[in-house]
Amino acid sequence: MVSSKLLYIGKRLLLLIPTVWGCATLTFFLMKLTPGDPAVQALGPKASAKALDDLRQAWGLNDPLWEQYLRYLQQLCTGNLGVSYAAKAPVAELLATRIPVTLAIMVLAALFAILISLPLSIWVATSSSRLIAGTVRVINAICQGMPTFFVGAILMQIFCIQLGIFPIGSGSGQMSIMALILPSFAVSITIAPILSRSLIQSLEDSVQSEYVNFAKAKGLASRHVLLAYALRNGSISAVSVLGIQVGFLVGGTLVVENVFAVPGIGQLMMDSVLKRDFPVVQSLTVVFGIIVILVYLITDLVYGALDPRAEQKG
Repeated sequence: MVSSKLLYIGKRLLLLIPTVWGCATLTFFLMKLTPGDPAVQALGPKASAKALDDLRQAWGLNDPLWEQYLRYLQQLCTGNLGVSYAAKAPVAELLATRIPVTLAIMVLAALFAILISLPLSIWVATSSSRLIAGTVRVINAICQGMPTFFVGAILMQIFCIQLGIFPIGSGSGQMSIMALILPSFAVSITIAPILSRSLIQSLEDSVQSEYVNFAKAKGLASRHVLLAYALRNGSISAVSVLGIQVGFLVGGTLVVENVFAVPGIGQLMMDSVLKRDFPVVQSLTVVFGIIVILVYLITDLVYGALDPRAEQKG
């Protein structure tokens, strides 16, 4: 059992290789097709032609495209992410200070989505009131249709500007947990409705299933039956839904970081694209690909723990 699980994890980790290569290749050529000159961005439009050409030569931008591509792949394989054109600092150092912030927002957003959707779904699934079920479904539809930046802007206006409960951005330069709560909550608002809808459907099916009725007939308490039987089986599909939403989770994180001025990799990505900072954009794209693959792997492992049949199929 242990060896088969390790083999499964190893196969999934091998998927990182084509994923990283695909992300790196696609981003490299797309950045080359975008209008703008990194040298002009760095020196300004009034720089002399010689200064611009010298900088392009120093950065290797005058080399043939295939040579630039092979050099980039070689650097990527050796862990050398290059030097940022704009910050004049190693890309690895920039990412080391930004990635923990973004990962913290993603984890908090997933946690908030679970804390919102789980009790709400249990309430609806165990209630016989159509009014409650209809109200929750309407609220889910409204929240799911709201853009992340819109939710973030409203939360920032109310809780940061008007009430002054939460800070905006990093303030003194060091992020605090208080500065991450609202951005994470804004992302969770758009994920929780999808998770809630899946949980409600799964719990309703589980509550009406034969094994739950059998457990009740044995005299087990309703709360024990709900938590030990219905919730465990009903949460299997919700885990898959939460894992699938990782793309929206990453996208929402990129948006709210710019709304709340949070110094994560989302804000760094936006600034680097505008400045044509090729090394940073290419490295960030690879990082996003790795994060998505790892989250999918964790999702599969949790799914397998809840449903052993999934591991047997895999």
